[in-house]
Amino acid sequence: MSKPQFANAEQGETFCFDYTDYLSASCKKRWSFIDAIYGVIPIFGMVTRKAAASSQTDQEKLKALALQVLSTQVNDETNIIRLITLAGQQGLTRFDIQLPYALEGEQLAQIRQEVGPPLQLTQQDERLLIRLPIPNAATSA
Repeated sequence: MSKPQFANAEQGETFCFDYTDYLSASCKKRWSFIDAIYGVIPIFGMVTRKAAASSQTDQEKLKALALQVLSTQVNDETNIIRLITLAGQQGLTRFDIQLPYALEGEQLAQIRQEVGPPLQLTQQDERLLIRLPIPNAATSA
C-alpha cells in the first residue's frame, strides 16, 4: 500500500487566507439568484464556474473561487471544508487559514471527518495549517 506524500517547506511557499476578510467581503457582496444557488449548493459552482483570467496564479484563482462559495449563511466548519476542497481542486498542497478565533476540538474533528484522510490539519492559536497530499505523487510503502 502506498503512503501519500506531502509537500515540505522547500517544495513551495505557504500562503495564508484571511477568513475574516472573506466573510466581510461576502457580507458586502450583492447577490444574484445564481450566486445564491452557488452559496447553497457550492459543488454546483465548483464544477461549473471557471476562473475568469487564465493568467491568474493558482492562489489568485483559489481566492476568487473562495469568494464565490464561502457564505455567511453556513457554519465555519462548512466554509473551511469548502475552502480545503477548492484548494485540492486547484492542486494546492500547503496553505494556512487565519481565523478570528481558535476552533474547538469538535469543529476540527468535523473538518477532518468531512475532508477525510490524508488531510494534515494543525491549529496554532487562530491559524489553521492545511497540508494536502501532492497530487499524483508516486509513493511506495
